[in-house]
Amino acid sequence: MPLGNGDIGLNVWVEKSGDLLFYVSKTDAWSDNVGPSKGLLKLGRVRVRLSPALAAADNAFRQALVLRQGAIEIQGGPTTLRVWVDANRPVVRVEAAGTAKFQMQVGFESLRPAAEKDVAADTILDGQKDRVVWFYRNRNQQVPQLKNLTFGAILRGDGLVGADRTTLRSAQPATRASFSLYPLTAQTDTPDQWLAQAQEQAAAAGAGDWAAHCQWWGNFWDRSSVFAGGDDDARKVTQGYVLQRFVSACAGRGAYPIKFNGSIFIMDWVKRENVKGEKKETLMNADMRDWGGQYWFQNTRPMYWPMLQSGDFEMMRPLFRMYQNQLPGNAKAVRQFYGHDGAYFAETNPFWGSLPNIKPDANGSYTLHYYTPILELTAMMLDYFAYTGDREFVRQTLLPVAEAGLTFFDRHFKRESGKLLLDPDNAIEMYWKARNPAPDIAGLRWVLQGLLALPPELTAAEQRARWQKFLAEIPELPTGESGGAKVLRPAEVFDNGHNSENPELYAVYPFRLFGLGKPGLELARATFAVRRFKANGCWRQDGIQAALLGDTQAARKNVVFVLTRQDKQCRFPAFWDHGSDYVPDEDNGGNGLNALQLMLMQCEGRKILLLPAWPKEWDADFKLHAPLQTVVEGQVRAGKLASLKVTPPDRRGDVEVLGSIGKLQ
Repeated sequence: MPLGNGDIGLNVWVEKSGDLLFYVSKTDAWSDNVGPSKGLLKLGRVRVRLSPALAAADNAFRQALVLRQGAIEIQGGPTTLRVWVDANRPVVRVEAAGTAKFQMQVGFESLRPAAEKDVAADTILDGQKDRVVWFYRNRNQQVPQLKNLTFGAILRGDGLVGADRTTLRSAQPATRASFSLYPLTAQTDTPDQWLAQAQEQAAAAGAGDWAAHCQWWGNFWDRSSVFAGGDDDARKVTQGYVLQRFVSACAGRGAYPIKFNGSIFIMDWVKRENVKGEKKETLMNADMRDWGGQYWFQNTRPMYWPMLQSGDFEMMRPLFRMYQNQLPGNAKAVRQFYGHDGAYFAETNPFWGSLPNIKPDANGSYTLHYYTPILELTAMMLDYFAYTGDREFVRQTLLPVAEAGLTFFDRHFKRESGKLLLDPDNAIEMYWKARNPAPDIAGLRWVLQGLLALPPELTAAEQRARWQKFLAEIPELPTGESGGAKVLRPAEVFDNGHNSENPELYAVYPFRLFGLGKPGLELARATFAVRRFKANGCWRQDGIQAALLGDTQAARKNVVFVLTRQDKQCRFPAFWDHGSDYVPDEDNGGNGLNALQLMLMQCEGRKILLLPAWPKEWDADFKLHAPLQTVVEGQVRAGKLASLKVTPPDRRGDVEVLGSIGKLQ
């Protein structure tokens, strides 16, 4: 089972011996090498052994994830354990209580007892009185962001004494025992400086605050919810929605964004592949993951779009912060190579940011001419402001990112007949070195329109004039015909493709130029109907686009598949199958949340559409957030809206209720 406080994560399980084990992870525990297989390392593993042993037989054992409290409770015969990671402080707590006396032994188990090719060995300190201290210290001295990065923890217990440098045990039998674990990541000149910081942090955190911890989780669950019913599919979708939101909360408030390829909850896992017709099995340990430690923007975004309607705004800030911090270095690289101002975010980069090896490339590549991420991030920031009304965010974060991206597109591309000529420019990873690709045209239009719609007092007249002029220079979206119907095309000119994506539908999502109640709906629907790739799961966005176009059947099929796609090797229902990424696949869960929310509610400007793609056979109880700091609560019964509460009440007039076939009720 996963557990976490937004920064510190645990994978918790009990073995047949009765031993309780958990991996400890952290959102900023970056290894020396963020390349192909490494990246975020586990801090280590902890083993808890009780004497008499914790009963693990089926008739005496129960392990429960208590979502309302953000805790795991374990009942094993006469003994109960509670595991929690304080929502407000950097401390892991394990508390045991029994009807008879017992002894507790707690031991640290290193995942890196010896140095390997691309990682060092853990350091376990000697001479620690009644505590265990260990850390991993990066050897990489070339990358400033990784140099001397040190992560580890202090382990100490109530009534526990040192047995050896890795183990604590009860001083005497008792009916209660507990211990605390204090993880820390820091860049320090020396290990002693890291230890001093860890000790100071542990002293401040103490044993945690259970009441305040429970209050945080209570507030989190009260913030928003979606409970679907009516058939077994709806109930399974609800479970997937709730558990994915929990997993995102466990990893969403740290120093860096959620990793799409397993988050901080990767584990020992057997990777099964078919390589050239032969079945292959690879044992992956808890420090390994496919696609390594870098961030793919297209794979990172799925966890963040649904945070708008769920009201989890504080969890979006690590994403915004990471990319904003990349701007200076990226702008410098653009200026040095291209000789012009502006910046963009590479589709694939480490957390500190970098641009591809910019060089002439006759054949193109997946990411060399891929400039879309800065446009989508700006679009997300515009929505963030629409929902929160945070004006300081506009000034300090949104506008600097938006201006850097627009400046890049303005200076980088020439004009033809008075219009911007996006050539060469990728249509995401699918079509390389295309001419006027749809994603960037849609993105530029959407972003410029959004910026011009900001409150005038937040922008300057010069900015608005420049944006208006640039908007007039953006070419029209490319169109063509398919089966006698007019459809959107991925670009004016494009190759045969290199992936399995539908770039032409970026004008539906993430850039919502087309949708219910908007011009060109039938054009977008016709495009969706003949899309080249029809697939569900992982980073694919068919369910989201279906919901935005009012295609209830396709949206329903998608969320049922996505939010029940449990990996067969995992017992936790929301550890999703690896698909194209890695277990647990956070793309899969994030896209499922987004699609389900959009089936219930879609917002644009002041307008709030309810039930735009909700199956008539599904009931629902929901509480979701809308722009203008609005909360919408309702019940759906037999395909109709049975109750509705809108806060503030004066927003009730902005609500339109649609039926399952897209007509007003």
